[in-house]
Amino acid sequence: MLPQVQPEYFSAILAGAAQVFHDERQSITLTTTEHDHERELAVVDSMAHAPIDGALMLLPKESLAELATLQRSGFPFVVVDPEEPVDLGAPWITCTHVTGGRQAAQHLVDLGHTRIAMISGGQESTPGRYRRDGFLEAVSVAGVEIPPELDLIGDFREERAYQLTLSLLSLAEPPTAIFTANNLTTLGALKALHDMRVDVPGQISLIGFDDLDTGPLLRPPLTVVDRPMTEQGVLAMRLLLHRFDDSQTRDLPRRIVMDIKIIERASTAPPRTPGKAGTTR
Repeated sequence: MLPQVQPEYFSAILAGAAQVFHDERQSITLTTTEHDHERELAVVDSMAHAPIDGALMLLPKESLAELATLQRSGFPFVVVDPEEPVDLGAPWITCTHVTGGRQAAQHLVDLGHTRIAMISGGQESTPGRYRRDGFLEAVSVAGVEIPPELDLIGDFREERAYQLTLSLLSLAEPPTAIFTANNLTTLGALKALHDMRVDVPGQISLIGFDDLDTGPLLRPPLTVVDRPMTEQGVLAMRLLLHRFDDSQTRDLPRRIVMDIKIIERASTAPPRTPGKAGTTR
């Protein structure tokens, strides 16, 4: 069960899971929910009664109470990137979102940026909050202030990021660098920068969270905080298959946090003049 197939985050995890269920000669039923809570509730309610053996649940919005009910029914499932920690016995996999935010901030600070903007994801989600928290923590430790006009809350979607980036460019003192909270946000920001003929990274550096298949091919190639999404899918599917074997269930890890890393490419560079952005061309 996943919100959508198209964004690379979901398709990469699904591709990893597919590797495993193909090797194990398993078949899969795919359900998309479009981030709709009522649709997810209907799917969860039907799981224990449907002719299926178990489920991978990506970014579920169900409450812990609803997931606990499913767990008590004996239906095996694994959660990937839950909205909140899943402390109920079912395995769940996530990545170090806070660390990713810190790494992005540190990368920009190390380059000499002091006028840094951030376009976060929705703060109702754990990834949105944690990435923003990590970023703000790291810049604070470095002695860099992020004023309100540079601390923008997006919704992990391209169109919103496009509009927020235009608002940054309209400031009397635009930022010299922007951190974007996921790959769709990165694409929206990059499109706005290109449309306004802003030189990246000459005038504004850009670092995103999550790599893109086209990331190395874009102009400029994108610097990103990368997480092993395909590996998350592989591991999640293997955990689920182990849950089918009662003799192994009690030995399964309950929480797995996967490391992330920065892939440094050409979209980030030192600012031309520390603390000042160039004007658009």
